[in-house]
Amino acid sequence: MSQLKLQLLPPKENLRTIEIYKHLTEASRALAELKGESKTIPNETILINTLTLQEAKDSSEIENIITNQDDLYRADVDDTFDNIAAKEVKNYSLALKHGFERVKEHRLLTNNYYSLPVRKHSPLL
Repeated sequence: MSQLKLQLLPPKENLRTIEIYKHLTEASRALAELKGESKTIPNETILINTLTLQEAKDSSEIENIITNQDDLYRADVDDTFDNIAAKEVKNYSLALKHGFERVKEHRLLTNNYYSLPVRKHSPLL
């Protein structure tokens, strides 16, 4: 079995190309628009919670962990799980939120933040 050899960062290729700058400008504009729109929502956590649940659901499907929207939102509201897939997606969502909070708090995400603190009273354990 051959081992995967990762290249060191930064990559040796020139990333300062016109095409990359065009995409960077488009992405920056879209993020600014999203930031402006999110300020119109009375409670922007609603947006964050919805996005993390959708990301968790979609990413989990790649690993063949499939749940439906009803089970997913029910689990998010009252921590009841009709199936194990909803529980897995909920855990994924909590990990995303944890990372988001660390970035907001420290303006940085490092390897130290990869593990979630275990809470004995958590219904997810």
